[in-house]
Amino acid sequence: MDKLAKIYVAGHRGLVGSALCKVLQQKGYTNLIYHTHAELDLTDQKAVEAFFAKEKPEYVFLAAAKVGGIVANNTYRADFIYQNMMIQNNVIHQSYVHGVKKLLFLGSTCIYPKECPQPMREDALLTGPLEYTNEPYAIAKIAGIKMCESYNVQYGTNFISVMPTNLYGPNDNFDLETSHVLPALLRKMILGKYLHNNDFGSIKADLEKRPIEGVDHTASEEQIMAVLDKYGIRETAESVEVEIWGTGAPMREFLYSEDMADACVHIMERVDFKDTYDNSQKEVRNTHINIGTGEEISIKELAETIQEIVGFKGKLYFNTSKPDGTMRKLTDVEKLRITLWRKPLELSDGIKKCFEDYNNGR
Repeated sequence: MDKLAKIYVAGHRGLVGSALCKVLQQKGYTNLIYHTHAELDLTDQKAVEAFFAKEKPEYVFLAAAKVGGIVANNTYRADFIYQNMMIQNNVIHQSYVHGVKKLLFLGSTCIYPKECPQPMREDALLTGPLEYTNEPYAIAKIAGIKMCESYNVQYGTNFISVMPTNLYGPNDNFDLETSHVLPALLRKMILGKYLHNNDFGSIKADLEKRPIEGVDHTASEEQIMAVLDKYGIRETAESVEVEIWGTGAPMREFLYSEDMADACVHIMERVDFKDTYDNSQKEVRNTHINIGTGEEISIKELAETIQEIVGFKGKLYFNTSKPDGTMRKLTDVEKLRITLWRKPLELSDGIKKCFEDYNNGR
């Protein structure tokens, strides 16, 4: 990519998109374009067509998506499949129509079967049933992969798909109703630390920035304690405890969002669609690239690491009456390694950076 090329980052305000913008700017790309959802609704076919006709981007990073945790995915199943399919269809198709040189489509490792062999290789796609709770979202992302493949095969476009592992980092979602495990644990430990230190002022300051279920700094102490208790942050006879669902045994892989963004830019700069599959085969399949660390940590070890970094002196309570979920979700990143991407940030260092960002109000 030329440093002056016009680059469109769809979803620039989210965890993924904001990291992409930061890394692109650090690498000297100065001609970035983006719009908020209020300015451009990517589910609106006519609006997306008009945007591409006017702006004529040369490169596209498709990071816009409707995302959420397990409860949101399972509750709003129609919204997740409809909105994500519409966003993808509109952006990918208009990228073809308006001659975009290269597009990078971002998905998720939830595309792989529920009982996928570990570590998860790209060729495991469509080899078994999906996890039911996020099936609509996963199907949408699989459709995005196949759409990119199909347009490349039929029209000669250069659209690449990448599947990041669990991400965390700046601009993460710390809403305890909808956040993923790492940011949720980080915030719960921070609030637990304040409670353990009898620092109710800091709890109120936290809720002023990030209310929980509408409970903010103006609520009564009883209301605040009730909502904290609901999310597993509570006083006991001996101490303060933070509740974690399950046994803590499941293994998970985590990647710092800016490392993910760096890998995406690296791929856009160095990899073309023809490099993503075996050209000797008649069928074009599994062209997507996993993005991860290839390393895993148990939820228990993760919680203990966050506890130490935050300085929470209370207790961790693993509620074994709650489900563990899938026991392992580790990506095979050999395909990424072949591109000669650098080694990612160590998990503990990334958590420290997130903790600093949280304390600084970001």
